[in-house]
Amino acid sequence: AEGRREEAAKPARRPPAAAEEEDEDEEALHVAKRRKVLCSEFAAITSSDAAVARSFLAGSGWHMERNIPQERQVMLNHPLTDAQQQLGPSGHIDLTEDATTSNASDKAADSREKEDDSNVSLITWNIDGLDLGELEERAKGVFAYLALYNPDIVFLQEVIPPHICLLQMKASSYTIIPGNIDGYFTVIMLKKSRVKLLKHEIIPFPTTTMMRNLLVVHVSISGNELCLMTSHLESTKKHSKERIKQLQMVLNKIQKESESTTVIFGGDTNLRDSEVAKLDDLPKNVTDVWEFLGKPQHCRYTWDTQSNTNLNAAYKCKMRFDRVYFRPAAQGTHIIPRSMDLIGLEKLDCGRFPSDHWGILCNFDLIL
Repeated sequence: AEGRREEAAKPARRPPAAAEEEDEDEEALHVAKRRKVLCSEFAAITSSDAAVARSFLAGSGWHMERNIPQERQVMLNHPLTDAQQQLGPSGHIDLTEDATTSNASDKAADSREKEDDSNVSLITWNIDGLDLGELEERAKGVFAYLALYNPDIVFLQEVIPPHICLLQMKASSYTIIPGNIDGYFTVIMLKKSRVKLLKHEIIPFPTTTMMRNLLVVHVSISGNELCLMTSHLESTKKHSKERIKQLQMVLNKIQKESESTTVIFGGDTNLRDSEVAKLDDLPKNVTDVWEFLGKPQHCRYTWDTQSNTNLNAAYKCKMRFDRVYFRPAAQGTHIIPRSMDLIGLEKLDCGRFPSDHWGILCNFDLIL
């Protein structure tokens, strides 16, 4: 077992058997995570504890409806009631005040003032809203990072309705565009002082089984039009074909945008490099920002169960699930990727990280 873990951690090419084993491990982690969420929902609905929830659900093949009294079935359509209570107004999260350190925040603000006209900053992050454990503190952790870096653009995945309520109360300096209102979904946030929203659209993935779609917004920054996109592509090895179909839809949408518009896509793609290769790689004018920057190893893996212990995973996997794609405008103002870093690497007081994914902070140079 130890040998397999070491093998999975190496960036070098692995034999097909080892790669398949890693995919199976990731599939098992996804199932374990989903079952943990079901236990939390069952416990909240029935006012039972996690052990009782697991026992009942395991006995019914993990079909929650079979164990819920009819009078409580209606709550299945709104399973986040308990989460809503956890993340109510008492959460005291403020994107303008709840930075991790005031000194760092002051320095970051000073730096941004000088760079505002020539820099565009973006954060993309799967914030794992489906995990109800320590939901309040983890949400505070996410919002603290947003307050610290104060990015121009934010892409979030696995957002749940309580997060939206909080953002609407605490992030008044941002325009908030959700990709849905039920279950879990994506969100794009735009700093009002810098980014003007022109229009937005939600493009469904017609054959998804996981409520996934593509959220697209058109914006203006310093008079330059950008098209911003985020998505959470289908999860796990089992759904590889669907994920590749969704990626193709994303790339088609990028290519359809006017050549005078810069396009930036970011999100939790769940992609393996082999899946991108099945599409004969990306179109020539679409760039993977991580590759463009020289494949920096410090921000390669965004889903790392060896370093991130939120899932308490028995298997250790490192994957580059979260990606940023970029298509420059053919003429006019140039927007060029400058740097990429991971965020969310520090454990919170509760002993967990803000999410089971690391977030990506990406900076672009705006050359007028």
